[in-house]
Amino acid sequence: MGVVIWINGCFGVGKTTAAEKLSGRLRGAHIYDPELTGEFLWSCLPPDMSRQGDFQDIPLWRSINRQVIYWLWQSRNGDIIVPMTLVNRRYYDEIIGWLGERGVPVLHVILTASRDRIVERLRGRGEKPGSWPEEQIDRCLAAYESGAIPGGRVDTECLDARSVVDALLSERRKLTDSFSV
Repeated sequence: MGVVIWINGCFGVGKTTAAEKLSGRLRGAHIYDPELTGEFLWSCLPPDMSRQGDFQDIPLWRSINRQVIYWLWQSRNGDIIVPMTLVNRRYYDEIIGWLGERGVPVLHVILTASRDRIVERLRGRGEKPGSWPEEQIDRCLAAYESGAIPGGRVDTECLDARSVVDALLSERRKLTDSFSV
């Protein structure tokens, strides 16, 4: 069985890029994007429930994602790469903690960078000043810097995508080595 590699970090820090490049270096890896579940729920819910705040606040979103990730992990032989920002500890416990309790090997890594670098990357992908992702930076950085969200850290400030992936692969090897002891 594979490993669940959860790539966390601020919006714009490079999670999706890292996931895509990592997938290309791990045979049989699959990228699972929980944001699509949020978009799906918002499209199905009545207007008074849709697009209210953050879809992560919908308990059903958390339940669906942990179930899908668990099912994928049980059903295939390959890593599942999940590029998704999580800053709420309760939500982390409900998804990542839940998976761990069921024996799923989860590598949870937080990609970090300075606020200025993240803003620069957001602009590089076309985000306007004051966009929703930019408004979330301070909240995300505070959660990661306080230690409220556990996990390894990879400082991407001065790293290219290949170096970030190398760091993720190194962390993955440490995790799989610990399971084979």
